[in-house]
Amino acid sequence: MFDFIKRSRLVKRGLASGKTRRRINKNELLHTLEFAFWVKWVIFAAFIAGLAVLIFSGQQPEPTKNFVIALLFFATAVTQLWINQPTTFVRSSRILLVFGVIFVQLAATRLLLVLCNSGTFALLRPETIGLIAPYAFAPLLLSVLLGRNHGLYASVFVSLWSSILFGKVDAPLLVCGLISGFTAVYLTLQVRKRSRLIRAGFGVGIAIWALSLTFGVIGPIDLFSPIAIDWKMIGIQSALAIGNGIVTATIVGGIIPMFEHLFQVTTDISWLEASDLNHPLLRRMTIEAPGTYHHSLVVANLAEAAAEAIGANATLCRVCSYFHDVGKLVKPDYYTENMNFERNPHDDLAPTMSALIIIAHVKEGVDLALKHRLNRRIIDIIQEHHGTSLVYYFYKRALQQQEDARTGGKIMNLREDDVPEVREETFRYNGPKPQTKESAIISLADMVESASRSLEKPTPQKIEQLVNELISQRIADGQLVECDLTLAELNLIAERFRFTLMTMLHTRIAYPKQDSKITSIRDDGAQPDVMAETRKPETAPPVSAA
Repeated sequence: MFDFIKRSRLVKRGLASGKTRRRINKNELLHTLEFAFWVKWVIFAAFIAGLAVLIFSGQQPEPTKNFVIALLFFATAVTQLWINQPTTFVRSSRILLVFGVIFVQLAATRLLLVLCNSGTFALLRPETIGLIAPYAFAPLLLSVLLGRNHGLYASVFVSLWSSILFGKVDAPLLVCGLISGFTAVYLTLQVRKRSRLIRAGFGVGIAIWALSLTFGVIGPIDLFSPIAIDWKMIGIQSALAIGNGIVTATIVGGIIPMFEHLFQVTTDISWLEASDLNHPLLRRMTIEAPGTYHHSLVVANLAEAAAEAIGANATLCRVCSYFHDVGKLVKPDYYTENMNFERNPHDDLAPTMSALIIIAHVKEGVDLALKHRLNRRIIDIIQEHHGTSLVYYFYKRALQQQEDARTGGKIMNLREDDVPEVREETFRYNGPKPQTKESAIISLADMVESASRSLEKPTPQKIEQLVNELISQRIADGQLVECDLTLAELNLIAERFRFTLMTMLHTRIAYPKQDSKITSIRDDGAQPDVMAETRKPETAPPVSAA
């Protein structure tokens, strides 16, 4: 409160800026809950209590024995998550998401089992539960939200726990659950449209139908006396089996946005929706900073191609590349790609001031991103895409001015203390360094695209040398030490950069100038062949190759 009053007084006196940049404010309580170990134990205890309710609430012959088996499965599940998915295990929200979704499927299975055994509905008979149990709910949802490894994990353990709810471990039911879950994960490896979920649901329905037919859940079918077969009942059972997968996929598609919002997860579907170039910030960029806009599009192409080569999230790289330089909208004329040919505003500024303006575009970008409520991953990449790298041009310019001042000072008998000091920290970005593969890829693509503009008569050899030197400089400067890129992946990224740049920077043949005179019509009324009369250079490629 007192700081606000003090700042207001300084603004009125002209001693402070009235503008306040938006900053990311970390909630200490949420951070503590996210990484506190006791929160994980609370989630595990709640899940075990839920399992106990589901097992002991039924009319099972040996509920205690089944509960002990369920506890052994739970211990295996926690150990498996801790070993194979350490990044998920360390975050309480991810544990809550995984075990919460699994418990929802178990509760739905238990509810359907009770309804089938009660005889309330004509279609819901005890033998029908094998057709309508939501085998693929947790695998489908977790595969889309967290990836295929989490989907396979859910498929295995939710099938084991579901089989216990039926009173004993039923092998056909267990196999049906496993194969249905695996089918759901396989069909959702890359979901970029919601219609793909319905296709996956249909595939799951076919798998359930085929397995039910194999294990005799659908039927009975006597091939030797087809007249005695109840085809109407078989049709209803087949519709239930196939409809099971479709309905499950439809429900998953409807609740995905809610889970994304609650657990701060962004799927490829949402990234694809965010790639719309009609976003207000991008439309502003096309008018106020067209050079930066074009630069961002090229960086997006480079980053997406590199991400696909190493198996990173290519859609995320494309979308974040669109917005990584959005902070340049505040002072677009101070960046090379937007300067006009008449005046360079940096000619009137000291190198330290020029560097300060260049560095500030990161903070300005975060400010605009928070104002427009962009995705948190976009904000992180805006902060990280320069890391703590050096604004080299103005740093060298400052050193040159310092050297000139020392040379002139000897003539003018100036003291060494009067020569302005040049500190490297003043010319470095504030960071942090790239924390993820996607952030590092965008950082490298941004640097490579900018430097490629300075190439005269680009050739494959020049492009390869440029890319290799720039990536080596980033490695030597320690900008990639906090992300998990390997040297093999960096080689793939460099190779993809080289290929993409060669396709974009290729030269075109010089077309012959068109004759300005009006071509006369020949006596026979036919037009003369212009290309036949124009002598084409012997080494020029065909027109179709230009």
